[in-house]
Amino acid sequence: MKVNLKITSVHFDADKKLIEFIQEKVDKLAQFYDKIIDGEVILKVENNHSTENKVAEIKLLVPGNDIFAKKQCKSFEEATDTAVEALRRQLKKHKEKINRV
Repeated sequence: MKVNLKITSVHFDADKKLIEFIQEKVDKLAQFYDKIIDGEVILKVENNHSTENKVAEIKLLVPGNDIFAKKQCKSFEEATDTAVEALRRQLKKHKEKINRV
């Protein structure tokens, strides 16, 4: 299932390869929870003079609430990976909670 994603890069243009990478990672989350309505990704570079200055914020709209993760790493790919992993755990918890009701 393909998640409808809106990807915004702040003060730079994300290349096609990065956008495809993010889309692919977020699409895999649909395996864990198939009711994802929409997604929003914000990519930005923090000016904190650290090597880990690439930030990926991912918000997923699911019935009942939104699920959000923000990670900062050395690369956008790494930040996306860790954010998607955090979202995967949140989605599993969300699904368990819904199934208990």
